[in-house]
Amino acid sequence: MNNINKLINIGFGNIVVGCRIVAVVSPNSAPMKRFKEDARQAGKLVDVTHGRRTRSIIITDSGHIMLSAVQSETISQRIKSEPSSTN
Repeated sequence: MNNINKLINIGFGNIVVGCRIVAVVSPNSAPMKRFKEDARQAGKLVDVTHGRRTRSIIITDSGHIMLSAVQSETISQRIKSEPSSTN
């Protein structure tokens, strides 16, 4: 499977290029909360939750951290799935 041009919906119409995603993690642990705060202070935090509860943290190869209201498992399935024929 080639994710080079695959676009991943991370919720509310927000899209990330699949090959830029390094990890998708749960936001509930203390290290992830510190990681999120460090990214906020560095200006590398992108919140796409639209005010909803953060259910996953997406880490990109550029060091940006994205907060999503979509479950980590759902994003993982979107990354693994074959590109749709409508693209």
